[in-house]
Amino acid sequence: MYDYLIVGAGLFGSVCAHELNKMGKKVLVVEKRNHIAGNAYTENNNGIHVHKYGAHIFHTNDKKIWDYVNSFVEFNRFTNSPLANYQGVLYNLPFNMNTFYQLWGTKTPAEALAVINEQRKELGDKEPSNLEEKAISLVGRDIYEKLIKGYTEKQWGRKATELPAFIISRLPVRMTYDNNYFADRYQGIPIGGYTKMVKKMLEGIDVKLGVDFLKNKNELSALADKIIYTGPIDEYFDYCYGQLEYRSLRFETEIVDVDNYQGNAVINYTEAEIPYTRIIEHKHFDPVDTDHSIITKEYPTEWALGDEPYYPVNDAKNMELYKKYKMLIDKNHNVSFGGRLAEYKYYDMHQVIASALHFISKQEH
Repeated sequence: MYDYLIVGAGLFGSVCAHELNKMGKKVLVVEKRNHIAGNAYTENNNGIHVHKYGAHIFHTNDKKIWDYVNSFVEFNRFTNSPLANYQGVLYNLPFNMNTFYQLWGTKTPAEALAVINEQRKELGDKEPSNLEEKAISLVGRDIYEKLIKGYTEKQWGRKATELPAFIISRLPVRMTYDNNYFADRYQGIPIGGYTKMVKKMLEGIDVKLGVDFLKNKNELSALADKIIYTGPIDEYFDYCYGQLEYRSLRFETEIVDVDNYQGNAVINYTEAEIPYTRIIEHKHFDPVDTDHSIITKEYPTEWALGDEPYYPVNDAKNMELYKKYKMLIDKNHNVSFGGRLAEYKYYDMHQVIASALHFISKQEH
């Protein structure tokens, strides 16, 4: 008999399992996939650690969380400095003085601001009614057309004029020549990959892979006093109120016969005519000396049941639906729900780890 059954070996489930095991609790982890680490899973392919579910870059301002992940594995000093390719011209991201120089030849913050402010006037006093108008009101027409419009439309599968303005509440504009995408104090990639980190978390814990909890619910539930469920909340309740919506992704990964394909970990393709949103070159995350490289093209897709759920569509309709499911949670006394799928919430990795640690601190004193 186990004290806890944890459904899902992603970051939330694995952190919970590690902390409970440290307290002397007997824990069983079951995972539907044939691997641990959830969407952070990295696979060693001829020495290159491939991010199987898209680029995962760890960043946080929280020293406690940074120290926590570094207690399992050493992190490198990777800094995310993506580029945007629009019609064959490269621009630095996030929007900064390098980007403005590339767009307009401006060299000082005052010159760049003058161009942006002039272009922002296009809408006058009109309240932005969609994403396109909102973006133009924040950064002007040039940046919107070249670096936002096509990329966003591919991401969401809808025209920017049909997307609600609230999707982009702000667009950071940096008046320095700084290409570091994240403003957080700590940033890096685990040396040897995320799978290595999660494997360390799960050391000494019973883990069963390829086990679908929901298909064996009664039998597995009988094995433990308490359950922590990290899968999709609507699926747990048999979609009784209907399906929560997501956006999904499709990946095309290939080995290329050059040691350095694009010179950067991430290059976004911002024009609508190119179907993928970005190309990732994995060896730049955790540099290795090989005479080949591995790249992944990322294609956003509509989500249907059976597809991998990546991004929750947190619009009013879906949030109403989630609230209904959340009310059912309160009636399940020995089952707790946590993580991005169970909470129908977009989480960065540091946030999901903090959430799991907070959750455990409330469970066991």
